[in-house]
Amino acid sequence: MLSASVKSSNQVFTVPIQWIPKEFHFENFINIWKKVPLTMFFKNTIFLSVVITLIQLLTSSFAAYGFSKAQFKGRDVLFLAYIGTIAVPWQVYMIPQFIMMKGLGLTDNLWALILMQAFNCFGVFLMRQYYMSIPDELCESARIDGLSEWGIYWKIILPLTKPAIASLTIITFVNTWNDYMGPFIYLNSTENKTIQLGLRMFVSQFDAEYSLIMAASVVSIIPVAVVFLSMQKYFVEGIATSGMKG
Repeated sequence: MLSASVKSSNQVFTVPIQWIPKEFHFENFINIWKKVPLTMFFKNTIFLSVVITLIQLLTSSFAAYGFSKAQFKGRDVLFLAYIGTIAVPWQVYMIPQFIMMKGLGLTDNLWALILMQAFNCFGVFLMRQYYMSIPDELCESARIDGLSEWGIYWKIILPLTKPAIASLTIITFVNTWNDYMGPFIYLNSTENKTIQLGLRMFVSQFDAEYSLIMAASVVSIIPVAVVFLSMQKYFVEGIATSGMKG
């Protein structure tokens, strides 16, 4: 993909393949912004990815705290029932979700995707597994000192869970950034489309411009690569200590 992005279109399929082209066409990375409104697609995708990631971090971490550190009747049964919904494929409730969003008047609206992805069972599971490794004595001591449950969660638990938060951040951000079916179903107007729909539009309009398609693909993965590389250390630590290794 990197090699093809700096070639001319008629050089992409030359045989034998030239991994390092004789002539570099870096203007491909300039021309792609003139073909389709990539800037607008990037803004929409960044907005969705950042907002959904922040909301999931809040909801998942707070729910995980309740399932791991709070004591109430039926906690483990409720947790198993909640996590069991992971086994339900999205295609099963895709149509009811669409009907619900249509009834709320949120079709062709970015907030429909945000509302549907505000809660994540996998995120709750990941955070809870990490929280279980934190001694309960810390929470008990804080309660004896008069700290509220919110204070325990905010001042004690969250500062100790940076690796798990980094792991969930990467997973959520990448999944949202790469999501195609959700935006494809709910977003119709060009001004609301995400980068994945924009790439599909680019391919349909310029199906013979293979070098430009590859250049657009390279640009589309840069934010994901930056997020992953910046949090790679915490990501590995978070997965290794959350009961998910192996």
